[in-house]
Order: sequence, then structure tokens, then C-alpha cells
Amino acid sequence: MKERERIRQRLIADPRVVAAIVTAVREQVPAYAALDDGRLHEVRAIAAWALDRLLHLWATDGALTPADLRRFRGIAAARAADGRPVQAVLRAYRVAATVLTDEIAAATPPPGAPDAFALARMALTTLDTLSEEMATAYTATSEDLTADRDRALRLLLDDLIAGRHASIGALTDRAARLGRQLPDPYCLLVAEPTGADGAGVTQETATGLLSSLGGDGGHGGGLTPLVTVRGSRAVLLLPAAAGAAAPRALGERGLRGCAISGESLDRIAVAYRLAADALDTAPAHAHHPERVLTDGDAQVLALLGGRPATTPEQISRLILGPLLQPGRRHLMDALTTYLDTGSANAAARRLGLHPQSLRYRLRRIGDLTTREPRDPWQRLTLDIARTIAH
Repeated sequence: MKERERIRQRLIADPRVVAAIVTAVREQVPAYAALDDGRLHEVRAIAAWALDRLLHLWATDGALTPADLRRFRGIAAARAADGRPVQAVLRAYRVAATVLTDEIAAATPPPGAPDAFALARMALTTLDTLSEEMATAYTATSEDLTADRDRALRLLLDDLIAGRHASIGALTDRAARLGRQLPDPYCLLVAEPTGADGAGVTQETATGLLSSLGGDGGHGGGLTPLVTVRGSRAVLLLPAAAGAAAPRALGERGLRGCAISGESLDRIAVAYRLAADALDTAPAHAHHPERVLTDGDAQVLALLGGRPATTPEQISRLILGPLLQPGRRHLMDALTTYLDTGSANAAARRLGLHPQSLRYRLRRIGDLTTREPRDPWQRLTLDIARTIAH
């Protein structure tokens, strides 16, 4: 027993052991490979606690206590909630046990045969017990989530926009267990009331908005729109095509919004922050009854606020889009001259065009960019984009 305790104290005091366990788990268990820093901190903490408990059981010939089992069940429930597969979780513990065994075997002097047999018996018994307890807790939590599907889908979107996920694969698996498929490509729509009375969006209003946009609140098949409420705002994750109906649906409910569609699924948290910041900072004249703020508007507002989420060149591409193609140089010239002179007549004179020809080009610019050059806010975004492009 004294030799086991000596080895236990040395391993507990050596931070390299926990690091080796975490490294091995990330290398051998794919679900852990893409964990962000926040989740890795949690994995390290669990690894340190499990290392201490397993070494204590070996040193004392002990067994898992009720408190240990409650802790393992809690870990399994948390993994069910964040979508990490139970098979991956249990494999992570087997990998950790292997690393621990190797570290003990490398001790100087190494443990004798009786201590080695005691280690093997402890590892097998403990892994068997925690596997049963964790699998049971994981299944129960998964069934609870599935039973309350609407709540589970709201929690799924909450986790997406907060960035609380190990990987998109884990969230896709989580959606699949609920019988759903995340929309990809998608449109993330964040909406708020147009009035300044302080009243926010209720879950009922948000669900009604989802229905008017062609969603079913999670009760139909296929690509599943998701909806939740964050503070005073509704947040909807929609198939990309549904975003076209957003201006009318929002207007009918006295709402305004920002729709982001240019980010990938693994960057939904970035898309949400971009949309929320845009609604926080957009001037009143940036909102228009016939349109919602989009990626380009949000990126311009981020740039003006000194917190650009992308490069200036990408902002130019988002706003000018087709105008940057070589065959549309005449439209870029018309836009640039109009922005420089401030009027269609003056721009036409400078370009040697009839005013109607210049106005036609402006309409064509509006069709291609979905931005009206004569609208103050949209003219500003076009001006910023063409300045960057030049």
C-alpha cells in the first residue's frame, strides 16, 4: 500500500499526467478533437478529478462511492445535452485509463506484481461500473430531451448561437436524435420590435413569426427551422430560401430585423453576434419596411464601430456583388459618378449620358445589389463598398 501511495502522490503532483490524458483523448477520440478552449478546460478538470479518484481507489483498494456515481451521472447528462455521443465519452475514459496504466508502469521503481494486478482489477471494475451508470444517465437525459421536442429544439438553437458545442457534427447528431436536420445553407434572422416602448418579443410571437415564414415550429419533417428568444429579440434559424419572406412577415408584426446568410454552420454564433450588434448600432434610417438588414449592412456597421468581423475586401464583395464582374464596369462607373456628384442629372452630364439612361443604370444597380442608391443608408453602404473596392 505504501508503494501505491508513493506513486499516487507523484502522479497527482505532476501536471504532465493530466496533459497526457487530454492529449491522448483528443488524438484518439474524434468527438474531442475539435473542442474549443472552454470545453477543453472542462475536460482537463474532469480528467484531474478522475485521475485523483482512480489513484485513490487503487491505493486504498476502494470502490466508487455514491458521490462518485452521482458525479459520473451528472457528466453523462451534460454530454447528452451538448450532443457528444455516449460511445465517445466512454471511449475517452478507456483511453484515460490506458494512459494512467502506462504512467504507473513507468514509475521508478515500477509496482510489483500484486500492485499491478490490483491496478488491473480496479480499472476493469471501475470502468464497468461507470460505463453502466453513465450510459443509463445519458439515455435518460436524451429521452427527456426528445420527449419535450420543442424545448429541446429551442435549447439546440440556444447552444448554437452561444457557441456551446463541441462540433457541428455533434449538433447534427443531436438534431438527428430529435428527428430533425439543420438547414444548410441557412439564414439566421434576429428580430425586434420597431417601437421604443421597451416591450420585447415573446416566445408566442417568435413562433408565430416562424409559422409565417414557412416554418412549423419543429413539428414537420425535412429541414427544420428553429426559433428561440434571447432577451427582447426573436432568433430564427431558417432555410436560406425562407429569408426572402422576412421583410413582409416582420412588417406584419411590427418588427424589424437583421438576416445573416453568409456564415457557415460552425459560425452561427458569429452570425448571431453580427446580427445582434447590427441591431444595437444601426441608425433609424438604416431600417426600411421593405427590407431587413443583411450581412453587408452588419459588416459595414461593424467596420464603422471598429469591430470588423471580416476583411474590407469581403465587405465590398458582399455589397457590390455582381457589379464587380468585368462586364459590368459601366454600372460601377455610373454608381461611382452618381455617388460623387449626388444627382442623376449631374452624373449623366459627366458621363455624357441621357438622364434616363443614367436612371436606368441606377435601377439596374438596385436590382443586382438589392440596394437602392437613392436611399440614404443604402447609398452610404454602397459608397463605403466602392471606396474599398477602389
